[in-house]
Amino acid sequence: MVRDGDVVALEGFTHLIPFAAGHEIIRQGRRNLSLIRMTPDLIYDQLIGAGCASKLTFSWGGNPGVGSLHRLRDAVEQGWPQPLLVEEHAHAGMAAAYAAGAAHLPFGILRGYLGTDLPKYNSNIKFIDCPFTGERLAAVPAIRPDVTVVHAQKADRRGNVLMWGVVGIQKEAVLAARRSIVTVEEIVDRLDAPPNAVVLPSWVVGAVAEVRGGAFPSYAQGYYPRNNAFYKQWDSISRERESFQSWIERHVLGTSDFDGFKQSLLEAATHA
Repeated sequence: MVRDGDVVALEGFTHLIPFAAGHEIIRQGRRNLSLIRMTPDLIYDQLIGAGCASKLTFSWGGNPGVGSLHRLRDAVEQGWPQPLLVEEHAHAGMAAAYAAGAAHLPFGILRGYLGTDLPKYNSNIKFIDCPFTGERLAAVPAIRPDVTVVHAQKADRRGNVLMWGVVGIQKEAVLAARRSIVTVEEIVDRLDAPPNAVVLPSWVVGAVAEVRGGAFPSYAQGYYPRNNAFYKQWDSISRERESFQSWIERHVLGTSDFDGFKQSLLEAATHA
C-alpha cells in the first residue's frame, strides 16, 4: 500500500509509534516519499538515513530527551544520503491541518503563527480575516496523505481498531488518508473498548496486520513500556554515517540479536 513517491504519515505521539511498519518500508526500498509526522523522532531518522525520503513536513524533530536527529540533520545540511526538503509547522498548525483533511476541508484555521518567523520560511502558512469578526487568523492547507500508518492495541476480526492511552493525531490522520494501514498488538473476537478509548471503524481502515511489539522501542499501554535505553543509544548509533548504516544493515535489513532483545523485553513486560 506504500508506493514510491507517496505522501506518507506514520503517526503516534510518544506512544504507539509504528516502528515495525517503518522498518518494513525501509526493507521494501521505498523511495522519494514525502513524510509527514508531527514529531519525527527515531523512526523518521531511520527512514531518512535509509534514503526513503525526499521531503519532511513536521512540527518538532528530535530524539526525545536526548538531542538531535543526526540523520535528519545530515540530510538537511549535507544532502546525505539525498537532499531533504523540509516544511516546518507548529503542533497546533499540524493538528489543524490533519483535522481539516479528516473533514475533507481545503484548509485548517487557527490562532497562531502571528509574531513568529515561520511564515517567512513556510509559504504554506497564510493569513485570512474572519468574515464574521474581522480577526486575523492563520490558515494551513489540509493534510491528505496517500497513506497513513498507525499502531494500535487491538483489532477485531471485522477490522475495527481499538487504541487507548496517549492518543495523538492518529484518528484524524487515518480519516484524512486515501489509504490506511494499522498494525496491532493482537486481533481479538471482541474489542470491549474502555472509557475514553478511540475506535476506528473498519470502513476507514484499509488493512490490519497483527504485529506484536510493533511500536517497540516506543510503548504500547497495557502491553510493554518505552525502552528509554534505546533512545539514548540511538544518539551514538546515528551520529556517524558508518555506524548508522551498520545498524540498519544488521537490525532492519537482516536478522540480528535486536529481534531477540525485543522479544525478551516484551515477554518480561507481559509477565509483569
